[in-house]
Amino acid sequence: MRFNRHGVWAIYHFELARFRRTVWQSLMTPVITTSLYFIVFGAAIGSRMSEVNGVPYGAFIVPGLIMLSLFTESIFNASFGIYFPKFTGTIYEILSAPVSPAEIVLAYVGAAATKSMLIGSVILLTANFFVPVQILHPFWMVAFLILTAVTFSLFGFIIGVWAKGFEQLQVIPMLIVTPLTFLGGAFYSIDMLPPAWRTFSLFNPIVYLISGFRWSFYGESDVAIEVSLLATLGFFGLCLLVVGWIFKSGYRLKN
Repeated sequence: MRFNRHGVWAIYHFELARFRRTVWQSLMTPVITTSLYFIVFGAAIGSRMSEVNGVPYGAFIVPGLIMLSLFTESIFNASFGIYFPKFTGTIYEILSAPVSPAEIVLAYVGAAATKSMLIGSVILLTANFFVPVQILHPFWMVAFLILTAVTFSLFGFIIGVWAKGFEQLQVIPMLIVTPLTFLGGAFYSIDMLPPAWRTFSLFNPIVYLISGFRWSFYGESDVAIEVSLLATLGFFGLCLLVVGWIFKSGYRLKN
């Protein structure tokens, strides 16, 4: 079958149109939130922690702030994007349209990843007003940004299909992803933890994502960059397998 670019563009454009209707709130929220983080963590805590692994504390938390927003925004945008057609019943029109499952996923996940990467870029720009941010490996920074946004958008797509109500859309992001992010070295290095807690932290998959992304900025990481990349690719592959099974089985899409 030929690639249905018109169908993909129609879904992608529709999802971005919803973002543009609230673009002011969508962009101002991360700016205000990032500023508050720098006021609390950068000024209050940063004044007592001069450097972490040779990096000023205010600059050290920038990759963690970006990842925190990237996780939550990617999941929210993708999960709501696919759940709303289920809620209104228009999902059947999408499934019966001449658009393949891969094209449906590409459109919804692509739109969610685009929005989350835009917000991540806004946070990076805002951070530069507070601290000097250095990016030693810009290629890998962009690569980790795109890969993480797409992976968690896929994860959000799965949550949107799984959820039976608007309340369930928030369960995993709020009760699992956000706590794991705070415990995954977003605002500290796991090397600062006691040996037992550091070993325990290595079972947190978020550690590898944040560590790899921070390495692209400052060349410092809590785990080897190869391990971080493999962990991210592994999660991406797992999400692809689950999404493939969803369309093959019709799980909560055709009933």
